[in-house]
Amino acid sequence: MGEQADPIPISALQHWCYCPRQCALIHVEQVFAENLFTLRGQAVHRQVDTPGIETRAGLRIERALPVWSERLGLIGKCDVVEFEADGSPYPVEYKAGSRAKAAWIAACDDLQLAAQALCLEEMTGKAVPYGAIFYARSKRRREVAIDAGLRARVEEATHAVREMIEGAVLPAPNYDARCEKCSLADVCQPSALTSPLELFSVAE
Repeated sequence: MGEQADPIPISALQHWCYCPRQCALIHVEQVFAENLFTLRGQAVHRQVDTPGIETRAGLRIERALPVWSERLGLIGKCDVVEFEADGSPYPVEYKAGSRAKAAWIAACDDLQLAAQALCLEEMTGKAVPYGAIFYARSKRRREVAIDAGLRARVEEATHAVREMIEGAVLPAPNYDARCEKCSLADVCQPSALTSPLELFSVAE
């Protein structure tokens, strides 16, 4: 990361994956609003937002652990990191809802988790081949392989978000199924700014 470059929040990668315009409204225009879905997410994260360390079944578990990558210029926080006896980290990202999420939403969660994994690798010098998404509604984990394809997506997303933020670019809106859950729909007004086409479903 160059000395003049501001670090990008890892959360911005998840926002960008979900919708580049949403990402720009939050990280360029500094606009944010709450809705039922964001409030549910906050309620889930209150379980892990207080920093702390505990030992359980041979694991050292750290909550709300700050992470960063000098190489990528990323900064963020892991909800939970489970450290093996040899110091190998296993990040766990908490999400509201259940494992029955649409594939395109799960892909955005995976991107955020992978960015955390790359930060942990740089910080600890240990490989992070896997992590997990914990879904609060179903109280189940979904393990994610931090493979080459996912690592490449983190690099691509980081580059795209940095270009968008540094260029102060606000992408044009797309009126589709993502808008139904977006807390910024009233600010974005996608239906008013796009052609009056029938709302389509994002492919799963």
